[in-house]
Amino acid sequence: MGRWEVNAEFLAVARGDAPADLVLRDARVVNVFTCEVEHSDVAVHQGRVAGLSVRGTGAGAYGAGTSERDVRGAYIAPGFIDAHMHVESTMMPPSEFVKLALPHGTTSAVFDPHEIANVLGVPGIRYIMDDAAGLAFTALFAISSCVPSSPLETSGAVLEAADLEPLFEDERVVALAEVMNFPGVVGGVKGVLDKINLGLRRHVVDGHAPGLSGLALQAYAAAGITSDHECTRLEESREKLRAGQQIFIREGSAAKNLDALLPLVNVGNKHRFCFCTDDRHPGDLQDEGHMDHVIRRAVAKGLNPFWAIAMASLHAAEHFRRPDLGAVAPGRAANMVVFDDPSDLRAREVYHEGVLVAQDGKYVGPVRARRAAPASAVRLPPGLSEASLRITATTGRQAVRVIQMFPDQIVTGELREEAAVRDGAMASDTVRDLLKLAVIERHRGSGNIGLGFVRGFELKRGALASTVGHDAHNLAVVGTNDADMILAARTLAACGGGQCAVAGGKVLALLPLPIAGLLSDQAAPVLIAQQRALTAAAKEMGYPHGDAFMPLSFLVLPVIPKLKLTDRGLVDVGRFEVVPLKDEGVSLPDGN
Repeated sequence: MGRWEVNAEFLAVARGDAPADLVLRDARVVNVFTCEVEHSDVAVHQGRVAGLSVRGTGAGAYGAGTSERDVRGAYIAPGFIDAHMHVESTMMPPSEFVKLALPHGTTSAVFDPHEIANVLGVPGIRYIMDDAAGLAFTALFAISSCVPSSPLETSGAVLEAADLEPLFEDERVVALAEVMNFPGVVGGVKGVLDKINLGLRRHVVDGHAPGLSGLALQAYAAAGITSDHECTRLEESREKLRAGQQIFIREGSAAKNLDALLPLVNVGNKHRFCFCTDDRHPGDLQDEGHMDHVIRRAVAKGLNPFWAIAMASLHAAEHFRRPDLGAVAPGRAANMVVFDDPSDLRAREVYHEGVLVAQDGKYVGPVRARRAAPASAVRLPPGLSEASLRITATTGRQAVRVIQMFPDQIVTGELREEAAVRDGAMASDTVRDLLKLAVIERHRGSGNIGLGFVRGFELKRGALASTVGHDAHNLAVVGTNDADMILAARTLAACGGGQCAVAGGKVLALLPLPIAGLLSDQAAPVLIAQQRALTAAAKEMGYPHGDAFMPLSFLVLPVIPKLKLTDRGLVDVGRFEVVPLKDEGVSLPDGN
C-alpha cells in the first residue's frame, strides 16, 4: 500500500455517511487486541478497513457498499505475517512465492534476502526487492547484516554498513536483519557495531544468537538487538524473553522449534511471541501450508486459537512498528483471511488491501512476469578431480571429528570416530554411516575445498550436491564415493547451480536453480515436481527421512552450533574457529 494519508472521503465512509468500496456482512471478526470474537460487518475503503459495525450493540450499521459479500457467519482474521523468512529458501522469487503463500492466508512477510546477498551482493538484494514490488502482497524487508555470516567462509560478496545504508531509503524496509555474528557483537567489533547503529537509527535490529546466555546474552541485548528466532530449548527462550527480546517461534521446513517453545507462552507474556518459518521449501508450502500450518500445529498443541492468530499477525506488526498492519481494525490495511473453524484454520478467502486474491486454496490475484535476474555462474576450481577430494591418512587408523546431522534441526553435534582408510586415504564408510562431505568454493573459483565427514544421511550409494548452502552458498556435496561426488559438482556447474542426485556415474535427478544458484526460473508446479523427483532419488539411495537437501544446506552454516564445514575447513562454532579434521589427541582403543 505504501504511504497513505487519511482523507475526508475515507472518514465519511468510517462514519457511515458514504458507501464503502466493500462491505463484508455477517462476519465473526477475530479481535487480536483482546482475543475476542465480534459479530460484525466490515467496511473496506481505499484498501483499508474503514470500520466495524458490531451487531447487537445499537451503535449503528454500515449501509450498502459498492460491493458486498455475505460471509455467512465465517470468521475473519487479519492476514498472517511471517516475522522472518528467506524467500530464497522457497527456491522462488517473490512473484512466484506469493501464488503459493496467499491461498494459505499469508498476506505479508519480512524478507531477509541474505541468501542471494551472499552470492550477488547488493544487486541480489535489489533483485528480490524489485521482484516483490507491485504484488498483491505486503512484502517488508530486513536488510541483511551479515554478508558473509562470518569470516570462516568465502561468500560471493562482502557488505559493510556503507553498502547497506542506501537500501534503508526504501519505505518497505523495517529492520536490520538477524545479526548472526554474535561474537562480534559481544566483543564490540567496529564493523558489526556500525551496522547495528545503522539499524538503530532507522528501525529495529533483529537477532540470531543460538545458545547464547549469561553475561554474553546481556551484552548482545544491550546492543539494542530486540528479537531472536534461534531458540531451540525452553530455558533458552525464557532467558532471552527476560532480557527483553521478542521471541520468534520458528516452525519451518528445516528447523522445527514449536513443540519445545510453546509451553512457555502464557496469558501474561503472549504478546512477546511471534511466529516465523525462516526457511520453507516449495513442496511443504503447497502441501502443508505456511503460517496457517504453524497456527494449526500450535492450536493442536493446546494454544488458544485466537492467541495463535495474534502471534501470527498483530505481534509481528507491532514488533516492526507497522501500525497499518496486523489487525482487522479501523485504519488498518484490509489484509484479511476468511475461514470456518479456528481449531483447524484453513483459508476460504484471502483479501489483500480489500481485493480478493485467493479463494478455496487457489490464487486468483493479478499475475505478472518476474523481473530480470542478475547474471551468475558456478565457478569450480580448475582441474577439479577425484584427487581434489583425497584426504591422506597418516596412519592405518585415524581418529577424526565427525558432524552429527539431526533431522528437523539445523544444529549439529560433534563426534569422534575412526575413519575408514583405503589406499592411504580416508574414505566414506556406508556400514557405519560415515560419509565424506566436501564444500567447494564456487563464487571465484579460488580452489578452496573443505573436507570432512558426516553421520545421519545413511546413503548406501551415490552422492547428493547443492549450491544452496547457508549462508555463503558454496557447493556442498555428500557422498559414498569420490567419483560420484565430482560428477555431482560438475553437473551443477553446467546448469548454473541447483541440486542433484548422482549414483553409479549417472544423474538420477536434477533441480536447476539458474538464478544465483538459489532460485528457479520455472513456475511453481514444475519446480515442485523437480524437487519431488530429487527427494525420491535421495530416498532410493538410502536417505531415511524427508528432504535430504535441507539439512545438507545447513551443514555449512558456521554460526549455528556445533560443528560445521565451510570451504575453509571444519568450524567449531562455539570456539568460532577452524579446527583440524584429524583429531590426533584421541587414542583409539584396540578393536575399535
